[in-house]
Amino acid sequence: MKTVILDAFAENPGDLSWDWLYEYGEADIYDRTPADKILERAKGCDIVFTNKTPLTRETLEQLPDVKYIGLLSTGFNVVDWEYCRDRGIPVCNIPTYSTMAVAQCVFAHILEHTNAVALHSASVHRGEWASNPDFSYQVAPLTELEGKTIGIIGFGKIGKAVAKIALAYGMKVLASTNHPAPFDGVEFTDRDTLIAKSDFVTLHCPLTPETTGMVNASFLAKMKKTAMLINTSRGPVVNENDLADALKNGVIAAAGLDVMTREPPENDNPLTRLDNCSITPHIAWAGFETRTRLMEICKNNLRAYAEGKPVNLVY
Repeated sequence: MKTVILDAFAENPGDLSWDWLYEYGEADIYDRTPADKILERAKGCDIVFTNKTPLTRETLEQLPDVKYIGLLSTGFNVVDWEYCRDRGIPVCNIPTYSTMAVAQCVFAHILEHTNAVALHSASVHRGEWASNPDFSYQVAPLTELEGKTIGIIGFGKIGKAVAKIALAYGMKVLASTNHPAPFDGVEFTDRDTLIAKSDFVTLHCPLTPETTGMVNASFLAKMKKTAMLINTSRGPVVNENDLADALKNGVIAAAGLDVMTREPPENDNPLTRLDNCSITPHIAWAGFETRTRLMEICKNNLRAYAEGKPVNLVY
């Protein structure tokens, strides 16, 4: 069999090994593949791996040899999976590999807001502590998490992991989900109640027609003026212009984002110019341990397919 990886770099910038691929035959590995090179690189391949390089119906119709598509991600919107289903091509993703890493990223953003570690460290490095008459000073307000309320929209594996961490901090936890099930310490409520009562609102819902643009001006107006929004789910869940307006006009206090509607974002994206919006470049999933786990699941997916028993099918 012949294999191609169209965009290997994000999963493996050089600290992991693709050697296992060669057990299945010839393999070409590309760090990135521009749109005008997809057909050229995937032509004649039995196995195609992609992370964010799109495999549309138009593209796949010109790749008659493809027998298996492996995703280097959980999300599968970059592949026309309905066409693949109809053509009998297994499309396998990588589920639940980054649960704790994403939950950790949520609190990285929250703690940056409440403790302002980077801001205070920069102040010290500028010499402001050395020249200060007091042994302690603040360049931004500091906030305890204990007793604060966090609202979790979407209560799958990641939402549950966030809840466990929040409870360890002594926070009150509200959750809004279409499928509530008893969870110690968590109060389930409707979305509007959650938005109004929460000091932190964190998004863990899938991207669907219903959730696209869910966080808009109306949503944000229901939040506390002192509240923070965190998004580590999918960028298009948030209307970025509405969020920028809310942050600039004091509708909410802060936001923490690991995902954007367009990645990379445009240079003129208004959120990138706001001090009360912390943004990380879609790295919640990218820790070494997390990527190692992703690689292992990817390997097992391909092995299962080769044995005639594909797993983690997206359809």
